[in-house]
Amino acid sequence: MIQRNRRTGVNANPLYTNFYLSGNVNYLPTEDSQDKMLNPGVAQPLFTTAFPPDEFAARRAHVMDQIGSDAITVLQGAGEYPVYMKFRQSNNFFYLTGVEVPRAMLLLDGRTKTATLFLAPRDERLERWDGPYLVPGDEAAKLTGIARVLSRDRFGEVLLQVGRERKTVYTPLRRESLNSAAPEDTLGHMASTIDDPWDGRPSREAAFVQKLRALLSHIEVRPLDQIFDAMRVIKSPREIAIMREANRIAGRALMEMMRSTTPGIYEYELEAIGQYFYHAANGLQGYYAQVLGGKNHIFLRYHKNETELKDGDLVTVDFGPDYKYYVADVKRLWPVNGKFNPLQRELYTAFLLCWEAMEQSIKPNMKPRDVIHDAVLKMDQVQATFKFTNPKVKEAVANMVDRLRALTGNSFGHSVGMEPHDQAMGEPPFDMLKPGMVFAIEFGLNLRLPEEGAYAMMEDNYVVTDTGIENLSASIPREPDDIEKVMAERGLFKP
Repeated sequence: MIQRNRRTGVNANPLYTNFYLSGNVNYLPTEDSQDKMLNPGVAQPLFTTAFPPDEFAARRAHVMDQIGSDAITVLQGAGEYPVYMKFRQSNNFFYLTGVEVPRAMLLLDGRTKTATLFLAPRDERLERWDGPYLVPGDEAAKLTGIARVLSRDRFGEVLLQVGRERKTVYTPLRRESLNSAAPEDTLGHMASTIDDPWDGRPSREAAFVQKLRALLSHIEVRPLDQIFDAMRVIKSPREIAIMREANRIAGRALMEMMRSTTPGIYEYELEAIGQYFYHAANGLQGYYAQVLGGKNHIFLRYHKNETELKDGDLVTVDFGPDYKYYVADVKRLWPVNGKFNPLQRELYTAFLLCWEAMEQSIKPNMKPRDVIHDAVLKMDQVQATFKFTNPKVKEAVANMVDRLRALTGNSFGHSVGMEPHDQAMGEPPFDMLKPGMVFAIEFGLNLRLPEEGAYAMMEDNYVVTDTGIENLSASIPREPDDIEKVMAERGLFKP
């Protein structure tokens, strides 16, 4: 007989359920320890400390204002993981609620301006394994600031009651990015799955829409995704503070990678250093580590990280943390032996001057294409005044500037936030730089002389201010002398 998990209501494998619910004291804590384990004072907090409840409430209120009085919003949180990994809520559900338990659900009513949170009922046996969970009741209402917190098994009942009197339901149609994913990748994965003749599964979102239409056949389903995108592209002061800290953590990790780099070290060893610092800050790995030693820099998303680093080579690291649901997307390069050779230094220095020209051109209320136009004029001045000693470097810089000059698009990078690539920068409604936007400069700004073993690339995170930009990753060295100085210091992991 198929049994159901009492906390989630989901069908469970009977073999696993029989083991899990066997009651064998060899597998469970003693009854004497139960009270302590269920006491939030000695276990994990039940609600996030990233933001106060009023920030989540303001976001929910904005959504309700956007959908209008004849509509409701329904949203699913992430499901539990079928592997032993720390649970991380889906980004949009966390953005509206701060709730970090599996299979939570949310209903927002545009007419009454009320929110209803649905949580799985308490399962004390499960909590004796995992620690306390947020469950329906007054405590959850107090912690989350959502006045109505019901058991998940009442979702259909409440939805039917409210939905009968509404014309529209807003829900995500785009497959949501989980953990270190990005929108373009999840969309690609969704399309590949649907087109695969040996797969063809609908997304979780598509399956949810089918159930909504079956219950409320009269109601129109509209996408919630664009509302989320428009909200998340402008960060609040609290969000910016968290992203500033994420970049500080990234800086500590990258500088320790620099200190610990010596000829003979492997790419995966540098990756492990970054992972250590991210977990030590109670964060997670924001996306897979791209540690590009030697010629691996020619691959845009190389992440196998099994190459031994050689004397005379450069290494590039693109790796940032996921801290309180916000990421830092940063990149630096440095010489494996601790010293740039003359060609590497000349190429990198010219590149850095062009990068700074781009930074100096960015102002609020500008279109990215206008920033590029202004930056190219400054880069022309760099070329006119820089003392090139190697004609190949001069040619590489000229080619890079001409590539930028020829761009017809409206983007010089990508937005950063809860995901490494948060929204499509340069496209409506994000075609103008506004205070509170956080982005990375990346596309088009790189120099390569592969036959000479020299190249230059970088990535920093910035927030648009009322007067210009703030470099959130300014703590990470990028001047050649500063990089060499850090590398000369003793590292925690240097053999």
